[in-house]
Amino acid sequence: MTEFSFTLHKTDGQARLGTVRTLHGDIRTPAFMPVGTVGTVKGMYMDQVKEAGSDIILGNTYHLMLRPGAEDVAALGGLHKFTTWDGPILTDSGGFQIMSLSKIRRITEQGATFASHIDGSRHELTPERAMDIQRLLGSDIQMQLDQCLEFPHTDKEAEKAMQLSLRWAARSRKAFGKQPGRGSFGIVQGGVDEALRRASAAGLIDIGFEGYAIGGLAVGEGQKLMLQTLDFTTPELPEDKPRYLMGVGTPDDILESVARGIDMFDCVMPTRSGRHGQAFTRFGKVNLRNAIHATDNRPLDEESSCPALSKYSRAYLHHLMRSGELLGMMLLSWANIAYYQELMQGIRLAIAQDRFEEFRRATKQQWERKQ
Repeated sequence: MTEFSFTLHKTDGQARLGTVRTLHGDIRTPAFMPVGTVGTVKGMYMDQVKEAGSDIILGNTYHLMLRPGAEDVAALGGLHKFTTWDGPILTDSGGFQIMSLSKIRRITEQGATFASHIDGSRHELTPERAMDIQRLLGSDIQMQLDQCLEFPHTDKEAEKAMQLSLRWAARSRKAFGKQPGRGSFGIVQGGVDEALRRASAAGLIDIGFEGYAIGGLAVGEGQKLMLQTLDFTTPELPEDKPRYLMGVGTPDDILESVARGIDMFDCVMPTRSGRHGQAFTRFGKVNLRNAIHATDNRPLDEESSCPALSKYSRAYLHHLMRSGELLGMMLLSWANIAYYQELMQGIRLAIAQDRFEEFRRATKQQWERKQ
């Protein structure tokens, strides 16, 4: 039986090159995880996600517990078989969704009770139930239930949520039990306060997890505050465990966070932006809805190995988006996931060759040149 493990192969400054080993395969880090919230990376076939260079995708406890139901997914063979994805899967525990349901939920020491956004039915999500759902789904990395706060918030609110998250972390870890080849991650909370973040990290390390995530960022505080928080949080985390920054972000966010020692990322931005006509490329962002592209016969990036980037003209993509055609949304989602994975591959190669800072500078300069 494969044991869950993390191997740190090399560092270049604070940037880290590693491998996470799981029951369903290896994850090359730094890694970007496409978000498959309800068992689908929106607008993409799973083989496209794999061929783009993705080692792992993300699913969500909250959404899958409501529809189709964790027990139903388990009866159908688990999330891997259900979705036809045979690589590693990380499941988010639902803490972020609970935050977004602030008007229809109540948080107590026991857990969170809330009304379904689908049909208004009442549900309770406790640390134990969150881990039970993830076990039923069969994910390779299972996140503790935590309380995430929107920004801005008071220091008192941040401390209260952090302490509750720590207590929930201990319960989540106990509920996870022993699952060979799978790992559970604790989530560091504490807003943008250094003392709270340090206390949270120390508490989670005492509990002991296979990996550690940094949550409660990219919730309205802006990149500057986010990076400042990483500057004092990441060094508190064990060097021999993977570090995951939740819900981040733009290509620039990823570059800057890798420079601060982060190993794993997820974000809906590539597919969400694609559905709205925005492409991420080596030459920066391109808004395909703009009329300037109506007669442009060039592809987004003729050197890319992804057909969505190299085969279809900007004029055609513009036409599809202006016409409201689903194909346009699908192609741009594919193009964006492919670009994100090309960026991650470039980052990994640069770290391996001791030239990450050079790569970071050159990549930012190329975004600014635009084409």
